[in-house]
Order: sequence, then structure tokens, then C-alpha cells
Amino acid sequence: MSNLLEVHEVSKNFGDFKALNNVSIQVPKGSIFGLLGPNGAGKTTLIRVINQITMPDSGTVHLDGDSLNPSHIKDIGYLPEERGLYKSMKVGEQALYLAQLKGLSKAEAKQRLKYWFDRLEIGDWWNKKIQELSKGMAQKIQFVVTVLHQPKLLIFDEPFSGFDPINANLIKDEILRLREEGATVIFSTHRMESVEELCDDIALIHKSNKILEGKLTDIKRQYKTNTFEVGLEAENKSALKSSLTEKFTVSEASFKSLNDDLKLNIKLENGGSAQDLISFLNQRAHINHFVEVIPSANDIFIQTVQNN
Repeated sequence: MSNLLEVHEVSKNFGDFKALNNVSIQVPKGSIFGLLGPNGAGKTTLIRVINQITMPDSGTVHLDGDSLNPSHIKDIGYLPEERGLYKSMKVGEQALYLAQLKGLSKAEAKQRLKYWFDRLEIGDWWNKKIQELSKGMAQKIQFVVTVLHQPKLLIFDEPFSGFDPINANLIKDEILRLREEGATVIFSTHRMESVEELCDDIALIHKSNKILEGKLTDIKRQYKTNTFEVGLEAENKSALKSSLTEKFTVSEASFKSLNDDLKLNIKLENGGSAQDLISFLNQRAHINHFVEVIPSANDIFIQTVQNN
């Protein structure tokens, strides 16, 4: 898969503060790319560089094989964390205005807006003023004007802020659909459960440096520890735990169960397999629960940041 966006060794200083330090990322075409990091890490600065709002001090950015230039503005849709709608303007009037700024004719803009307003069931908002809408309602309008011109690259910064769970799920499904239709998405968020649901690839920025990048599945494989969460039914739980502790690295586990199980995390050393562990346990107990412990995006985020 080729890359739609390539950022190569970009640095940016604001006075004595280094916001980005030789940061490089590669965003594959047709992917959802998670741009992660703690507050103040440099994510917003990088997004502003990609949007040509801020110019880098050094490094290069290429979009679809070409050096980033002003003509690429039409190829990018950006939904910032801080929303920028004019509160006193009517929804329809403002959406038409913003669509025309992105190069759509008035007729084409009206046609596409009707499609999206019908799709999101917001057609009766056309003559409302933004100040009459809730934060979540205004967020829907901002989402529509971000995607309306069908850009190659969509950048969503905390897109679910202000949404209730139902509408957050609605927008999540729309983002996935846009990806399936060929859009490439950069997705910046602190909601790690959204990263799990949406992202194909991720990069983690911490203190102005990129410290992790790759396919989320590959990173999970890299961080997993050959540990299994088990729930065991036995007459003598204490004796069973002692025998397991002699052979494996064992710790207490916590998970919901309908049974009165001995709940443990068991780590296999020296290349032991899950089948070996199951055979060992079957000789000593009834297995009610057996799951490999796969690190979550949240676990990886915390561990990587703490280690750096």
C-alpha cells in the first residue's frame, strides 16, 4: 500500500520551545491513522503543519507524491478540536459559504449538503442559527462541512467531543464508511477505545518526538507478553495456585465471571504455548475462562510514554 501523506524529519520551534523534533510519519492511502500523544506532545503543531497553517523550520511534507503546496488546501478536510462556526449565521447559509471556499459551485454544494443533511437527519436545521444548536448539533454541521468537498485526506481532531454515545457511534460509522470509499483519515484523540475501533495504523508523539509508529496489530504483537487470563474451578484452590506458581509466573486477575473461579494471570516463559498451558491446567482443574491478554491501545500508550 502506497502512502498518501509522508512527513519527513519535520522540526518546529516557537522561540526556545521545540514543538516538533525531526518527526517523520507515513500515512498509508485508504487507512485510518491514529495520531496520539499526551497534551502538549506536539500533535496539534504537526496537524497545523500538514494544513499549512504553520510552516516547519525544517523537513518536508509530501501529499500524494507531491511537495505540499497551497493547491493542496482543496485536498484536505480538517475538523479542529476548537470549532470555528459563526454563531450568528444560519446553518444552511454558513455551510454553503464554507463549501464554496473549498471550490464547490453553489449548485454542487446544495446538492451535496442535501445528501448529508438527509443522511444525518438534520434537514430541519437549515434555517437555524448556530447559536441555537447544542454543542453536539453544531458538531454535526462541522463534520458535514469538513467532508463535503470529498478531500483525499481528512483530519479529525477529537471528532467525538460533545457527542452523546448514539451520535458518537453514528459519526464513527460515517468515518469508517468514508475510509471504505477511499478516503484517508488522520484521527487525533485521547479516547483509546476509539483508537481500538477505528485505527489501522498509529503514531505516538511525546515531548515533541515520535516514539512509536506502525500498524496497530503489529504493535500489539510486539507488546504482548505471552500471558493468559484464566478462570479455574478446583476443590483446593490454594493448592492449585501453589502448583501453578512453581511452574509459571502467576498473578491475581480480575474479570467478571458467573462462577466462583480461581482467577489468575499466567505468564509463559521460554516459548511455552497456549496449548501446553491448557493441557497442564486440564489435568488439575476445570477451565471456565481462558483468554490471551492482548495489550490495549491504552496500555501501550501509558507504557510507552512512561518508558520515555
